[in-house]
Amino acid sequence: MKIAIPYSRIALALTLVLCAPHVFAQESIDKVNGSITAQAGQTYGDLETVNGSIQIESGARARGAETVNGSIRVGDNAAVGTLGTVNGSIRIGKQLRASGDIETVNGSVFVDDGGSLRSVATVNGSIGLVDSDLSGGIETVNGDITVGAGSHVKGGIKVEKPTSNWMPISIGKRKPPRIVIGPNAVVEGPLVFEREVKLYVHDSARIGSVSGATAVRYSGSRAPAD
Repeated sequence: MKIAIPYSRIALALTLVLCAPHVFAQESIDKVNGSITAQAGQTYGDLETVNGSIQIESGARARGAETVNGSIRVGDNAAVGTLGTVNGSIRIGKQLRASGDIETVNGSVFVDDGGSLRSVATVNGSIGLVDSDLSGGIETVNGDITVGAGSHVKGGIKVEKPTSNWMPISIGKRKPPRIVIGPNAVVEGPLVFEREVKLYVHDSARIGSVSGATAVRYSGSRAPAD
């Protein structure tokens, strides 16, 4: 799995250097402590903080947004490169255009209607898509995944086997991740499960080959309860 956020973001926290100019490069903002807001309709370079959240308002453009301890919120009709956080969630509004990867370690990712993205990855957090398109795939270790109605994922899905590096401290047995492929959703490429999962696929959905799980077909607007 390609997530290396715990190491790369720690390095970021120690160095916090500006990246080279880019098509997005206008104002870049770097902080150690404090939140960042990209104002609606404006264009930015890199938005980077260590201890703080990042807000990208509707219609704003940014080359990328990264934080260590904080959430990332993106408004409607925004355009970004990469989005990444270690301890925090990422919530994206409608009609996002993202040319880079979207990654979290400890936090969820939600993408609202009409998103166009490359890939989404988490370690300990759920992933939810609503009528969105991914040119790459989805990866997680301990998170639930919902490929919502009308979504199209071209790069497949992978749920990796937990290791000591990624398994959070918990009491009792953890429930297996719940993977739902919703009405009229399409997942091109393999669905690879290296650990136990619950896989539910709507009758109208289309998926690639499945390894490591048995798909349970369902009809209606909601997948069965576990």
